[in-house]
Amino acid sequence: MHRKRKIILGLIIFSALAALPFLYNLGRENKGPNTSITTPRIQELGVTQCIESTEYMRANHMKLLVDWRDDVVRNGDRTYVNSRGESYQKSLDTCLDCHHDPNLNTEEQFCVKCHNYSSVQPDCRQCHTWPGINEHPHSDKPIDANH
Repeated sequence: MHRKRKIILGLIIFSALAALPFLYNLGRENKGPNTSITTPRIQELGVTQCIESTEYMRANHMKLLVDWRDDVVRNGDRTYVNSRGESYQKSLDTCLDCHHDPNLNTEEQFCVKCHNYSSVQPDCRQCHTWPGINEHPHSDKPIDANH
């Protein structure tokens, strides 16, 4: 009987400690990183919206990029027609035209902030160069950024 009380008391204390982080964050909202896109390039291009809706891109951008890669590499199809009937080239440059600001360092870039926040490490840069970086990460030879 004496051990039973200690076990119950231990379970109550353990449950309270385990619930503490959840109770502390109850009702708080994590809005994520500030990822507003206000690069001079957007103003130059006169762009008012992404190739698809913001909601679609947040949910499906990686699937879209993988589909683009497969279409270009396997089928030679380099043109994407969005839901509004507009055509775009299937290229990372299409994305980086708006999502890259040459005035920011790499850690402050739109894509990098979101990927860091989400703890995601895409492997795009294993083959593709990032603006401002002229070399392939696995080679000491410069490569063509438009390959």
